[in-house]
Amino acid sequence: MSDGLFTVVARPTEHGYARLGLAVSKRCASRAVARNRLKRVVRESFRRHAAGGLFPADYVVMCRPAAASCPNATLFRSLTDLWRRAGERLQRRARG
Repeated sequence: MSDGLFTVVARPTEHGYARLGLAVSKRCASRAVARNRLKRVVRESFRRHAAGGLFPADYVVMCRPAAASCPNATLFRSLTDLWRRAGERLQRRARG
């Protein structure tokens, strides 16, 4: 799944819980402060959704350059939609 800010790749796991991987490069945000902010936002969004029953899978979030200039609220909305879409796709695969 992807949008203009992030790409989320999800694969089912045997662990029984969701895990997170991050890829925020210098190409996405040239300053370390901006890269760290993006990572904090992604981790917090993941924590909130994992506590609410995120599908057990390994999720990798890759940043796109447009994300560095967006406010946190926009980033959270984008990630919320991506978690939902990834979970729905994983559930469909698990059933069929």
